[in-house]
Amino acid sequence: MTETLTTARMGDYKSRKILVVDDDPGLVTMLETKLILEGFEVLTARSGLQALNVIEQHGLPHLAIVDIVMPEMDGLAFCQAVQAFSDFPIIMLTSVDDEETTVHALNLYAEDYVIKPFRPRELIARVRRVLRRLGDSVYTFDQATRVDDRLVVDFTHQRVIVNGETIEMTPTETKLLYILLRQAGQVSSMDYLQHRLWPHGAVVEEALRVNIHRLRQKIEPDPRNPIYLHTHRGEGYRFSAPSRQL
Repeated sequence: MTETLTTARMGDYKSRKILVVDDDPGLVTMLETKLILEGFEVLTARSGLQALNVIEQHGLPHLAIVDIVMPEMDGLAFCQAVQAFSDFPIIMLTSVDDEETTVHALNLYAEDYVIKPFRPRELIARVRRVLRRLGDSVYTFDQATRVDDRLVVDFTHQRVIVNGETIEMTPTETKLLYILLRQAGQVSSMDYLQHRLWPHGAVVEEALRVNIHRLRQKIEPDPRNPIYLHTHRGEGYRFSAPSRQL
C-alpha cells in the first residue's frame, strides 16, 4: 500500500482537514472557499458514497460537515458507516428540520446540527468550537499513521502494520484504537469509551475488556506486559508509545 506517514501533533499545523459532504455544488464551492480562507485544508464529496472514497484516498478528516438528503448514500448512512470504525466529529448541515431527525442525529452521530439556510461565519465558528473542545491530538490520521518504528496504523483499511506484517482489525478494534490514539497520553474512562464505541445502547464492560485484550494481541510485543495500551485500574485505559513523550 502507499503510505503517508504522519507523526506530528495537530497543533503543529496551521490548518486541519475538513470534509464537506453535500450534493449542492454551489454550496460546496462556497464552503470550501470560506474554510480555506480560514486556514483549513478542505476535502469535498457530493454523496456519502463519494465521501467514503475520499476518506479511503486521503485518510480521516479532523471534522466533517455533512448534509442528510443526498443521492447514492444519505448523510445518516454515511455517519453510520464511518463511525463503525472511527470517531471524528460530524456537524450535520441540512434542510431537514423535524425534531425526530434532529434528536436522532445528535444522539447517535452529530456534535452539532445546523439548519439551512445558514450563516457561513456562524458555521465556521461552530467548527472551531468543536475542534477546540476536542483539543490537539498527538497523532493525525492520514492514510497511515506511524506510531513508532514497529507500529503503523491504517484506520481507513482497518489494519495495523507491525514490524512490516499487516494485521487486520475489526471495526470495533479500529474505532477503539482511534479513540485511544486521539487522546494519547490521557486516561480514557471506561464509561467514555463504552459510550463512544456503542452509542446505540448499553454494553457491558466485559465487551470493552475483550476488545482491549484483542488489540493487545495484535499490536503489543508482549500482551502480558503492554507498552502501548495501559490499564489504569478503576479509571480506564491510556495509549502511549515508548519512543514518544506523551
